[in-house]
Amino acid sequence: QVQLRESGGGLVQPGGSLRLSCAASGIIFSTYAMGWYRQAPGKQRELVAQITRGGSTNYADSVKGRFTISRDNAKNTVYLQMNSLKPEDTAVYYCNARFGTQISGYWGQGTQVTVSS
Repeated sequence: QVQLRESGGGLVQPGGSLRLSCAASGIIFSTYAMGWYRQAPGKQRELVAQITRGGSTNYADSVKGRFTISRDNAKNTVYLQMNSLKPEDTAVYYCNARFGTQISGYWGQGTQVTVSS
Protein backbone atom coordinates (compact mmCIF):
# COMPACT_ATOMS: atom_id res chain seq x y z
CA GLN A 1 0.00 0.00 0.00
CA VAL A 2 1.88 2.98 -1.37
CA GLN A 3 0.76 6.34 -0.01
CA LEU A 4 1.90 9.87 -0.83
CA ARG A 5 0.30 12.55 1.32
CA GLU A 6 0.68 16.24 0.49
CA SER A 7 0.18 19.01 3.03
CA GLY A 8 0.87 22.72 3.46
CA GLY A 9 -1.42 24.19 0.84
CA GLY A 10 -3.66 27.15 1.51
CA LEU A 11 -4.54 30.74 0.64
CA VAL A 12 -1.70 33.27 0.42
CA GLN A 13 -1.30 36.82 -0.87
CA PRO A 14 0.76 37.61 -3.98
CA GLY A 15 4.43 37.85 -3.03
CA GLY A 16 3.94 35.52 -0.09
CA SER A 17 5.52 32.15 0.66
CA LEU A 18 4.31 28.64 1.28
CA ARG A 19 6.02 25.31 2.00
CA LEU A 20 4.49 22.09 0.71
CA SER A 21 5.37 18.69 2.16
CA CYS A 22 4.85 15.18 0.80
CA ALA A 23 5.27 12.25 3.16
CA ALA A 24 5.73 8.84 1.51
CA SER A 25 5.09 5.36 2.82
CA GLY A 26 5.12 1.89 1.27
CA ILE A 27 8.22 2.57 -0.86
CA ILE A 28 11.95 2.62 -0.30
CA PHE A 29 11.95 6.39 -0.46
CA SER A 30 15.66 6.93 -1.06
CA THR A 31 15.54 4.90 -4.30
CA TYR A 32 12.82 7.05 -5.91
CA ALA A 33 13.01 10.25 -7.87
CA MET A 34 10.46 12.72 -6.49
CA GLY A 35 8.56 15.48 -8.21
CA TRP A 36 5.93 18.17 -7.81
CA TYR A 37 3.29 18.75 -10.48
CA ARG A 38 0.40 21.20 -10.59
CA GLN A 39 -2.90 21.54 -12.41
CA ALA A 40 -4.77 24.82 -12.71
CA PRO A 41 -8.47 25.01 -13.64
CA GLY A 42 -8.95 24.34 -17.35
CA LYS A 43 -5.29 23.47 -17.89
CA GLN A 44 -3.19 20.32 -18.22
CA ARG A 45 -1.07 18.97 -15.39
CA GLU A 46 2.49 20.25 -15.65
CA LEU A 47 5.83 19.49 -14.04
CA VAL A 48 6.90 22.09 -11.48
CA ALA A 49 10.08 20.60 -10.01
CA GLN A 50 11.82 17.27 -9.60
CA ILE A 51 14.69 15.86 -7.59
CA THR A 52 16.57 12.64 -8.32
CA ARG A 53 17.74 10.05 -5.83
CA GLY A 54 21.18 11.64 -6.16
CA GLY A 55 19.90 15.13 -5.37
CA SER A 56 19.94 16.71 -8.83
CA THR A 57 17.09 19.18 -9.37
CA ASN A 58 15.14 20.51 -12.32
CA TYR A 59 12.51 23.27 -12.47
CA ALA A 60 9.92 24.59 -14.85
CA ASP A 61 11.02 27.93 -16.32
CA SER A 62 7.97 29.61 -14.78
CA VAL A 63 9.10 28.85 -11.21
CA LYS A 64 12.89 28.89 -11.55
CA GLY A 65 14.45 31.16 -8.96
CA ARG A 66 11.28 31.24 -6.85
CA PHE A 67 10.67 27.59 -5.89
CA THR A 68 13.07 25.12 -4.28
CA ILE A 69 12.58 21.36 -4.10
CA SER A 70 14.39 19.32 -1.45
CA ARG A 71 14.18 15.91 0.17
CA ASP A 72 14.85 14.41 3.58
CA ASN A 73 15.36 10.67 3.16
CA ALA A 74 15.42 10.10 6.93
CA LYS A 75 11.86 11.46 7.09
CA ASN A 76 10.66 9.98 3.77
CA THR A 77 9.56 13.47 2.82
CA VAL A 78 9.97 15.80 -0.14
CA TYR A 79 9.38 19.56 0.16
CA LEU A 80 8.56 22.43 -2.15
CA GLN A 81 9.46 25.88 -0.83
CA MET A 82 7.45 28.45 -2.78
CA ASN A 83 8.49 32.12 -2.59
CA SER A 84 7.35 35.26 -4.40
CA LEU A 85 4.06 33.59 -5.23
CA LYS A 86 1.98 34.88 -8.13
CA PRO A 87 -1.73 34.47 -8.91
CA GLU A 88 -0.77 32.24 -11.84
CA ASP A 89 0.73 29.77 -9.34
CA THR A 90 -2.81 28.95 -8.20
CA ALA A 91 -3.39 25.23 -8.77
CA VAL A 92 -3.72 21.85 -7.14
CA TYR A 93 -0.20 20.61 -6.43
CA TYR A 94 0.55 16.88 -6.65
CA CYS A 95 3.45 14.82 -5.34
CA ASN A 96 4.95 12.10 -7.56
CA ALA A 97 7.35 9.23 -6.86
CA ARG A 98 9.11 7.43 -9.72
CA PHE A 99 11.47 4.46 -9.58
CA GLY A 100 14.23 3.92 -12.12
CA THR A 101 12.94 4.21 -15.66
CA GLN A 102 9.23 4.25 -14.73
CA ILE A 103 7.19 6.69 -16.79
CA SER A 104 4.42 7.47 -14.28
CA GLY A 105 5.03 6.10 -10.78
CA TYR A 106 2.83 6.95 -7.79
CA TRP A 107 0.74 10.05 -7.06
CA GLY A 108 -0.58 11.84 -4.00
CA GLN A 109 -4.09 13.22 -3.62
CA GLY A 110 -3.08 16.84 -4.16
CA THR A 111 -3.17 20.01 -2.10
CA GLN A 112 -4.78 23.30 -3.14
CA VAL A 113 -2.65 26.43 -3.41
CA THR A 114 -4.50 29.70 -3.99
CA VAL A 115 -2.64 32.99 -4.49
CA SER A 116 -5.00 35.95 -4.25
CA SER A 117 -5.38 39.33 -2.58
